[in-house]
Amino acid sequence: MSNVPLIYNKTMKCSHCQQSFNTTKVRKSTIKTAGQDTDLKPIYEAGQVNPLFYNVHVCFHCGYSFTEDFTPYFAPGTAEVLKASVSDHWVNQDFSGERSPSQAIKSYKLALYSGVLKKEKHLTLAGLALRTAWIYRDLGRKKEEKRFLSIAVREYEEAFSLEDVAEKMSEIKVLYLLGELNRKLGRNDKAVSYFSKVIERQRNSNEKQIIEMARDRWHELRDGAGIEEESV
Repeated sequence: MSNVPLIYNKTMKCSHCQQSFNTTKVRKSTIKTAGQDTDLKPIYEAGQVNPLFYNVHVCFHCGYSFTEDFTPYFAPGTAEVLKASVSDHWVNQDFSGERSPSQAIKSYKLALYSGVLKKEKHLTLAGLALRTAWIYRDLGRKKEEKRFLSIAVREYEEAFSLEDVAEKMSEIKVLYLLGELNRKLGRNDKAVSYFSKVIERQRNSNEKQIIEMARDRWHELRDGAGIEEESV
């Protein structure tokens, strides 16, 4: 088992330019978690590949960058916008193989840009921004982390207001993330409001862990325990 490569290459066809390119994926059987942060960031066991680095596929030929959450459909005009804004300026870059944290961050930024131009769902854009923040967190770059947490909050709010988030994620989880991300950004009043919404919906949800986490955060904020961290 120890001789099995942790990552492997896969050939994909770009849905934008229709050319084939190599992307790299992580063997799911090798992924082991040791827990999670309060905003649901997985904590992976030491010494293993970080699967977050390989979520985004970057087309070598045209620069279109996407994840499994992107839809194959291109709204009218979006392919032309992507070509003018991305592909026409793209210098061939190969993102296959082992990725460094900086390469992973670049892939997420490319996917965010592609997703905005393609008019992907807000929930998808929120997930990209949140994962970018997580990588910055591991690097200890707090300013950049908070920047992308702010983008994630904006996109989750838009998703909750405009989309049927239940297709991909429960409303309870979205509300919890809105509470926790606002807490991390020092917006404690908004955080309390979102945590309260989670608790109000507990009878209609079987996600007991999320509800307990929301209740814990709610009590911390009400008692003033969550303020010190965010004022640093």
